[in-house]
Amino acid sequence: MKKKALIKVIIPAYNEEDSVAKVIAEIPNLVDEVIVVSNNSTDDTEKNASAAGATVLKENRKGYGYACLKGMEHIANQNHNPDIIVFLDGDYSDYPSELTKIIAPIQQQNIDMVIGARVKKWREDGSMTFPQIFGNWLATTLMRLFFGAKFTDLGPFRAIKYQKLLQLNMQDKTYGWTVEMQLKAIKQNFSYIEIPVHYKNRIGVSKVSGTLKGAIFAGVKILGWIFKYSFK
Repeated sequence: MKKKALIKVIIPAYNEEDSVAKVIAEIPNLVDEVIVVSNNSTDDTEKNASAAGATVLKENRKGYGYACLKGMEHIANQNHNPDIIVFLDGDYSDYPSELTKIIAPIQQQNIDMVIGARVKKWREDGSMTFPQIFGNWLATTLMRLFFGAKFTDLGPFRAIKYQKLLQLNMQDKTYGWTVEMQLKAIKQNFSYIEIPVHYKNRIGVSKVSGTLKGAIFAGVKILGWIFKYSFK
């Protein structure tokens, strides 16, 4: 009998008190541990996540990458290594139940990394802002031109083999986390695939695309990683 895969979910969360419990509740039971990393939250994110059954960590340094790295540090200190790590946002814009189809190519086809692609036909109206749509198009177009990549999205809902994730030696502390992972996966010749996912309007206001400053900073970080790797 094939051994059951050990799956852990990392959810970075900054002031997501109204949504984080909903996210956790819809994660399939096949997940071994849900890790919510409170990224300097000042509301009831931590309390609500804990009440919903998640392991709650605190990362006071603001930044999406900092939160993801804190979750990875927690996993590294455990006795048993997981097989698959899933990254998922805490704003309830994704459909956590789709985790099963996100991990399926890893389990069934031995793919190294899977990106949940927020395809237009499955996106709720208004769920992605113009800066997000344009930024994704620009970044994935440049990745195709420079590296021959086949990505269409930098979606945060993604799964990767744990040992492959460690090989990437992730470094970005803020908004460049997703593109860094995809660029390094290309450079290291990982197998990857995109799986179309549904996407809805988040609960609350986005800390990135919801502000001009956040959108600009995210764009600069993403393009910075692309140009850095294009000249290596």
